[in-house]
Amino acid sequence: MVILILYAIILMSGAKDSGNEVVEIFINDKNINYCKACAYCEKHNGVCIIKDDMVDIIKEIFASDVIVFASPVYFYSISGQMKTFIDRLVTIYRQITNKEIYYIFAAGDKTPNFKIVELCMRGLVSCFAGSKVMGVIQAGGVRKKGEVSYTEHLQEAYKMGAEV
Repeated sequence: MVILILYAIILMSGAKDSGNEVVEIFINDKNINYCKACAYCEKHNGVCIIKDDMVDIIKEIFASDVIVFASPVYFYSISGQMKTFIDRLVTIYRQITNKEIYYIFAAGDKTPNFKIVELCMRGLVSCFAGSKVMGVIQAGGVRKKGEVSYTEHLQEAYKMGAEV
């Protein structure tokens, strides 16, 4: 099974240890420009006029059976980088089908309202015909780098990856 992971190292370890092929993409390290709503893609079979790293990421999405979306939570929403990435899927979202989807959200608040974040992501996945959300990790109280190491969420992520 090919798994596309958008930033989830521990889950990735579990998936690899279970014999899955894993492609990791850190969208922070990618050149992803904003959708310009120019409608070029509508006239060119889903091909975007913007030539950036999304071209290669889209190839990986199509090749993957599983997609893991992970994002920090800012003001009860996903990160700006994740939103920009999602907006660029407008060119091909109807072609993304039958994927298993996992989410990992991390927030500084100990008891954040993850429902808002999850609704945003479920809205996206509802556009992927035949796709299903298989698991969600909601890690609250992890404001500083490394704080997640002291929570049960690492084990939960590894187990989730191992069970894919």
